[in-house]
Amino acid sequence: MNEQQTIKIGLLGLGTVGSGVYKIIERQKEEMVKKTGARLEIAGILVHNLNKVRDGVDTSLLTDRWEDIINNDEISIVIEVMGGIEPAKTMILEALNSGKNVVTANKDLVAEYGRELLDAAENNGVDFLFEAAVAGGIPIIRPLKQCLAANEMDEVIGIVNGTTNYILTKMFEEGMDFDEALEKATELGYAEADPTADIEGLDAGRKVAIMASIAFHSRVTFSDVYTEGITKISARDINYAKEFGNVIKLLGVAHNTEDGIEVSVHPMMIPQEHPLASVRDSFNAVFVHGDAVDDVMFYGRGAGEFPTASAIMGDVIDVVRDIQYHCTGRISCTCYRETKVKEFREVKNKFFLRMQVDNKPGVLAAIASVFGVHQVSISKVIQKIITDGVAELVIVTEAVKEYHMEDALEYLKDMETTREISSVIREY
Repeated sequence: MNEQQTIKIGLLGLGTVGSGVYKIIERQKEEMVKKTGARLEIAGILVHNLNKVRDGVDTSLLTDRWEDIINNDEISIVIEVMGGIEPAKTMILEALNSGKNVVTANKDLVAEYGRELLDAAENNGVDFLFEAAVAGGIPIIRPLKQCLAANEMDEVIGIVNGTTNYILTKMFEEGMDFDEALEKATELGYAEADPTADIEGLDAGRKVAIMASIAFHSRVTFSDVYTEGITKISARDINYAKEFGNVIKLLGVAHNTEDGIEVSVHPMMIPQEHPLASVRDSFNAVFVHGDAVDDVMFYGRGAGEFPTASAIMGDVIDVVRDIQYHCTGRISCTCYRETKVKEFREVKNKFFLRMQVDNKPGVLAAIASVFGVHQVSISKVIQKIITDGVAELVIVTEAVKEYHMEDALEYLKDMETTREISSVIREY
């Protein structure tokens, strides 16, 4: 190993995360030699706008031409932090096919095209690493692929979106309604100007697809994931959760069962004693169960300039060490199985149902009859009078198949005594 080797890097994107990567490389230049046995040098930074003021950045490194990166034979590592599908996908494939190692934080891309990118890396004997694509600064991809590789995993459950966790925390602890909590999250920079991907569960869905693929060794794509957001969660739902000793979290849930992989994202009531219940504000956590290790939880900052840059640089350091010892490409795609993904309609869940009904004799019996016909077993019923003539009914079910609950709800909506189905939330 040549301790004085200089390894050159091309950086694609200089936004929040890209800036964090740049700063870490610059401030740890001497440390990197000791950590990796080589010097790290940024040889080019691809940006959209060359005229934008970027304090502390060597402007001679900036370019708006991809050709300046891909055609530079001295660059052996490309770091992609632009996000989105294109042009990131084309650039990463070109980099891999030209023999460059790639580190990315692009969850959208990995969730949908991970197999194609990993195959390209394997075919060219280079590294394609993406620790930062899931849960920001929390190490989860590497532990699943390496540290826990001897386990048969059957469960991965995670709070993997800081925006929604912050919103639900404020609703639970401070009594805010959804809109107020979202506004606060936007003010603090946790929520984007368009928060749809966060609050509708799409961001978490992509991350869960990636984790399920790795944990269960079988390809799961974003299109396989049932997604449901938190926009319908109300203050009354939060109050009932407290009454029942629960909290409401937006969870990514993946199970490896005898009948196939179950994978979804949705709000869920979980007991306050569960480790995930104590994960507050914008923090993330992933809870994993394996046959040998039993229960393990990973907890930390799920996003942000330096937490995400930390994950990226962990991958970069791995690549540099592989280059030093001529072993790039040693850990590629680990999806060696072809396990089917179950239709979500076939998945069993417990449900919390809140509805407004006519307050008169026989209504509860009629509702119970509907559930019985549709094979939905009830475990708890609470009835509270709200206004004259209308009662609020809360029903908690045993675990039932999604399609049985769906069919029962369709029938209940059409009953003359039903004023409104206010909430349907799954329980852990």
